[in-house]
This record gives sequence, structure tokens and C-alpha cells, in this order.
Amino acid sequence: MKLSRYMWGAVAVGGLVAARHLHRKKRHLELSGRVILITGATRGLGLVMARQLSQAGAKVAICGRNQEELDAACRQLSELTSEFLGINCNVTDKVQVQEMMSHIQRHWGEVEVLINNAGIIQVGPMEHMNEEDYRQAINVHFWAPFNLIKEALPGMKASGQGRIVNIASINGKVSFPHLLPYTVSKFALAGFSEGITSELGRNNIRVTSVYPGLMRTGSPRNIDVKGRHKKEYAWFKVSDSLPGLSMDAEKAAAKIIKAMKYGKKVIGLGLPAKLAMAMEGLVPGINLSFFDVADKLLPGTVDSHADSADTHKGYESESDITKSMLTSKTTDAEKRNNERLKKRQ
Repeated sequence: MKLSRYMWGAVAVGGLVAARHLHRKKRHLELSGRVILITGATRGLGLVMARQLSQAGAKVAICGRNQEELDAACRQLSELTSEFLGINCNVTDKVQVQEMMSHIQRHWGEVEVLINNAGIIQVGPMEHMNEEDYRQAINVHFWAPFNLIKEALPGMKASGQGRIVNIASINGKVSFPHLLPYTVSKFALAGFSEGITSELGRNNIRVTSVYPGLMRTGSPRNIDVKGRHKKEYAWFKVSDSLPGLSMDAEKAAAKIIKAMKYGKKVIGLGLPAKLAMAMEGLVPGINLSFFDVADKLLPGTVDSHADSADTHKGYESESDITKSMLTSKTTDAEKRNNERLKKRQ
């Protein structure tokens, strides 16, 4: 009896599903025993990923510049595993990066998974940003991942496999006002990350470019603020705290790790980020119309105050609104993710 076209269609769909499953299984990376380096993991999203990867049985190396933060992060990881390293390293310094990679190699062997997560954020009007602000952002978000990848590649190529995860941002796809140094540097990382994906793929090294929107990591208190400091910090921290607009850090970390395990090339995190990426793809420039409106609602420049161009930390720019219930979720995340050290309170 001849199969109907509907049955043939069902067979074809089933075959495609099975083939996709086998392909995903082939690309799947078991985490247990893997040597994983996460930059900027002494607090925030990096620390959340370090905790989750440690629980999965990976050998996790974390790095950061602040020894007090590094010690606090190591104490958290020590409650989950004995297979971790905490390394004091400024990832914008090539020599320190080389020394860190050598230290990991001596201790465990080659880095099998590199997660470029280190980041800084400067918030304020374009007029108050200077050349050094852009230089710092580009050093952290582009040159640091560039040098780390160059150091990790020989070992990955020799083993015939590897994973590289670059935490970009939705600001690496669309340019929101009052975040220009951050945006410019994330565009550079996004271009580099997607550019190397196919080239490294032939060596079975899979690159994942991550485009998160706002995440409730607790990091706003440590951002750099210029201009009308309290008002700039207020819009950023409130936005970072609102459910629907921002994403839970633990969920974001789990999605990033899953994407890495299966070698997914690109992942957007959070509905606003996914919508912005989709809209930009369908109607290029449409997001700029929204940003025109947003810019009119953001604080303006300050000409009369000498300190308007000075950089204040988020925790130095608190106001009643940033201490209100509107920001409670971010405040809770600060405590979980090592963002509130005693010296900063």
C-alpha cells in the first residue's frame, strides 16, 4: 500500500528531527572535568556562571583585579568544589594574561573553555565622556578577549576541540544613548566574535556570541557614572531591576552555559534584547526612532557643575529612588553576587 503524502511528510519531519538530535548530541560538551576559565568572575554574572559550572563538575578558574573580591568569590566556590583556581589578573595586561594561562596549564592543563565576561560600564551623556573612557572600554571588551583567545587557541587546536564564549551585549547590536563607550567596545567584540566563528569552526572550536539585555546581577552599584550622577544612576538601576525589562542572572547564566555546551553560535538573552535584534534585522534603523524618544527622557548635560565630568561609582550616586522598592531585586542580587564588600558600604 502506497504511503500518502501526509505520511511521507511525517517521515521526512521525523528524519529531520532525528538528524538534528544526533547533530546536537555530537556537538554536546560534557562539563565534568573540563578546564574552564571565566574572566571577570569575582562578582556578578561571571561569579554566577562559576558557581553553576562548579556544581556541574568543571574545573573552574576565575580571575579579577581586586584581591578582596577574588578572596570572597573563592570562599563561595570553596563551598561547592575543591577544583577551582582564583587568579589575580588584569586582563588588559598581556603579560599578566600570559602568566595566568601558564599557571592554569601547569595546574590542570590547557584551557578547554574560555568565557570572556570581564566588563565595565560607563553611563552618562556623550559630552561628558572623554577619550580615556573609550580607551578603557575597548581595552576591556575587545583587546582583553582578543589576547585571551590568542593565548587559548594553541591548546584548543592541539586537542582538536574547544569552546569560546564572548559575552557581548544587546548594545553590541543596537546603540542605546548614554552608553557610548560601552556600546562602541561591545560592537567591536561582537564583530570579532562573529567573525572568528566560521574560521575557528574548521578546527572544531565553537564560538558562542552572547547578546544579553539588562540582567539582575547586582552590578549597577559598581558602574562609572558621569553627568547628573544621581539621575543617571537612577534610570540605569531602576531599569536593571524591573522584571520584564531585566532578566534573572541565574537564568541568564544557565542559558549561556547551555548554549556553550551545544556550540550555539549566537544567543540573545531576555525578551527586550531579542525584540531589538529582530526589529533591527527586519527594519534596519527602527530602534533609533525608539532611542530618539528615550534620549529625551534621559538626564541632560551639566554645564554649571565642575564635577559633572568626574566619574562617580554607582554606590556614590545613590538617591531615594535607587534605595526604594523599585530596585529591591538588584539590591538582593548585590548581596548574592559579591557586589557589596564592606569597604563599599
